[in-house]
Amino acid sequence: MNAKRIIAPVLLIALSVSLLTGLSSAAQKAKQEEKVFIPKEVKADIQEGLASRQGRQDIPFTIFHKLYLPARENFHIVFFMNIKNSDLGYAPVAAAPAEMKAGQKGPQETPVQEAPAELQASFNVFLQFNRLDKNGVPEVFREAYVPTTIRVPAAGFDAEKEDVYSVGYPLPAGDYVVAIALTSLDMQKVGIAYHEFTLPDTTKVSKTLETTPIFFAKQIDQMEAAEQQTVFHTGCFTYAILKVVPNLDRVFSVGENLDIFFFIFGANPNSSQQYDIEIDFEVKKGEEMQIKFSPQTYPTPMISQPLPMKQTVKIKTGEEERIEQRDLPAGNYTLVITLLDKVSQNTAVKTIDFEVK
Repeated sequence: MNAKRIIAPVLLIALSVSLLTGLSSAAQKAKQEEKVFIPKEVKADIQEGLASRQGRQDIPFTIFHKLYLPARENFHIVFFMNIKNSDLGYAPVAAAPAEMKAGQKGPQETPVQEAPAELQASFNVFLQFNRLDKNGVPEVFREAYVPTTIRVPAAGFDAEKEDVYSVGYPLPAGDYVVAIALTSLDMQKVGIAYHEFTLPDTTKVSKTLETTPIFFAKQIDQMEAAEQQTVFHTGCFTYAILKVVPNLDRVFSVGENLDIFFFIFGANPNSSQQYDIEIDFEVKKGEEMQIKFSPQTYPTPMISQPLPMKQTVKIKTGEEERIEQRDLPAGNYTLVITLLDKVSQNTAVKTIDFEVK
């Protein structure tokens, strides 16, 4: 079990029930955001690059990954971007002016300026979701404005380092192209990236099982409450009341656990409205089995499962034979996930590659 966190099964069940019934507050807010708009000059820049999917790059960045999870009648889709620190304009946070001591009058000595403890970057983030018709023609479907301020410790700051940022938003099923624009506060510097994606119509899943994109988590923490507005995050993303640090490059150290997270569509509850889902996890290297876990049964279609990367091997010395557990050695592997809904008997097999270094 991953020592970093344990998500209680009751929390996963509660999340599943909450997300599969009714309309989420995030989705309600999205429907009410008619007053949110993108400034006309930024909107013109977005439109100019929409056909070629090539936008201005005063602030260069790329959308390199996405994932989505259910959000009641919508999906919560999260986009991940790489941005270099120097392109966000980090500057020292101004220190508060020194206060005059009691009884002091007249001019005082100028205090020695200390190195700033924090650096700050403030910028605008604009989201434009264009829905694609049957001919692939985009039409603006929804827009959002995300004012953003990020503070980081000044010690160890590397202006040339690229960090991972994320932004999530609720959307219904459909085909889209998103334009994400980052601008300086004065709108003089603009960076725009485009990304096409499809959110599936899961109501049509009947004779098989489907899943959201499967990902590994480095850490999952429970927040006090779900965010009520769109937030631009550094190094993590949020989902309902969870704060997740994902492992997007799928690289692990020897001895480190896999911690997998996904949601299953197409499973049916029984007459008592309970789910009964069985999952086999196997680790393979090519066609060769490396680890086979005992089948696990889950009462919810939301799966969060730590998997220890330990091999059971037989060691024979002369006439003696013993069984040892060893860490999975460095190499490239595939996690094979076999799903069975024991209520409907629907099945599916999913795979995800990873590397141990």
